[in-house]
Amino acid sequence: MTVQHLTPAGMLQPVPYHHVAVGTGTKHVHVSGQIARRADGTPVAPGDLAGQVAQALRNTAIGLAGAGATFADVLRLTFYVTQWAPEKIGDFMTGVEAVAGEIGLPAPLPPASLIGVEYLFEPDVLVEVEATALLD
Repeated sequence: MTVQHLTPAGMLQPVPYHHVAVGTGTKHVHVSGQIARRADGTPVAPGDLAGQVAQALRNTAIGLAGAGATFADVLRLTFYVTQWAPEKIGDFMTGVEAVAGEIGLPAPLPPASLIGVEYLFEPDVLVEVEATALLD
């Protein structure tokens, strides 16, 4: 197995992600920040956090596949969400759950960070997803 995900006893439980990933492969895959845009640049789900999370994860899956990887190979996910507030977690998780089966996103997720930011590069972009994977 290239990537082993685990949450050792004594770490915060329950969370929707693993706390630790151990990678043993040699090929690193880094998917840059993906947003809710189609390949032609058309915005997806304007103003809808759940919809944008789902599309950004779809785009991340496409990037991984282009390198021969899947979410099973992912060491770490990083989510950047504009104007983050704890009450947004429901919409955020709705987006994750809506697309998980479609793109092979495991539950719990690989180690992940959700970082609140004031603004991303365009005003309609609510979320950006980055992934790091490891292959043999």
